Amino acid sequence: MLLSGLGFSLMAVCVKLASEQGIPLFEIVAARALVSLLLSYADVRRKRISIWGNQKRLLVGRAIVGTLALMCAYYSVTAMPLADATVLMYLHPMFTAVIALVILKERIHFSTACCIVLSLLGLIVIARPGFLFGTMQNDISLFALGAAIGGAFGAAVAYVMVRKLSSTDDSSVIIFYFPLFALPLSLILLGDKFVWPSGSAWIALILVGVFTQVGQIGITKAMQTETAGKATAYSYVQVIFAAVLGWVFFDEIPELWTYLGAGFILTGALINLFGKK
Repeated sequence: MLLSGLGFSLMAVCVKLASEQGIPLFEIVAARALVSLLLSYADVRRKRISIWGNQKRLLVGRAIVGTLALMCAYYSVTAMPLADATVLMYLHPMFTAVIALVILKERIHFSTACCIVLSLLGLIVIARPGFLFGTMQNDISLFALGAAIGGAFGAAVAYVMVRKLSSTDDSSVIIFYFPLFALPLSLILLGDKFVWPSGSAWIALILVGVFTQVGQIGITKAMQTETAGKATAYSYVQVIFAAVLGWVFFDEIPELWTYLGAGFILTGALINLFGKK
């Protein structure tokens, strides 16, 4: 899980570096999707199973929602400090609980209710809206903040869909559908704005796909050798990696408000994870 957190954090760094090299957002998404498509297709063929799955409509829906969530997440990484964008992605347990209540009719436990309240407090502290904090200024734009929240919400919707799909479809097929739709959708949205990458931008784009794969390998191995609850707890180290890498690569020093908001959000997520115990 430490390897996974480092992999995903380095992926975010490469997304930000590629964006600073003038590469459009949708081109970065397309590059990531191309690498994932090749790797996930090879994995499905290795298992010798059908690439099309059983619940095709739900698979397509999950792929589209996941693609939109990824676009939002990548935009927030390019428009916000790395630590802030990473922290806000951990709002997804709150959204997952509410969506699961509505769609899967799953009951919200007391620990999950605590997670929702603390997540909202953390969001308010990081966003610092003027009507609550008076004249205090926040450097984060409302559009970037909305994109980060949209990314977390989309990830939660995709997660609930995966839970429904897991009983009928292989995990490799579920993963394969994501880049299968992310690649053409991102190319359509890119249109004629394609920018031929320079040498350093090529490296950044390739490393986006490589570090994504490193993150996925790390989390897969962790789930194979430890219970999901214990393994997932270590994923929150990604926030620390993001803060350090943001400082090293982009001179970003998180504000006290970011630490406070992160404390609320991560505490809520951990209470939700271990609350039943």
